[in-house]
Amino acid sequence: MTKPRFTFEEHVDVGLRLSAVRDELLHLGTRLSNAYPRSGPEAEPSQCLDEALKAVERARVELERVLNGEHPEQAQPSVYYPDSDDRLSVR
Repeated sequence: MTKPRFTFEEHVDVGLRLSAVRDELLHLGTRLSNAYPRSGPEAEPSQCLDEALKAVERARVELERVLNGEHPEQAQPSVYYPDSDDRLSVR
């Protein structure tokens, strides 16, 4: 049995959520790097957030690829890379 795929609307929802997570990780990473050293043991939390940010970005790229394959007639970059006015906020 094959697994169900995302509908176009589910891709839109996930795209908005991932862009909000990405924005929050970027904000937190900036706050940490402004408050703590960028090297040594105290830099570890900031480096972990950098890795998380990269993972979210990779997921967005791959999901956009999936979207283009599954819903080519509706696919558009703004699904996984929405304008700042259209983004959700994590806060």
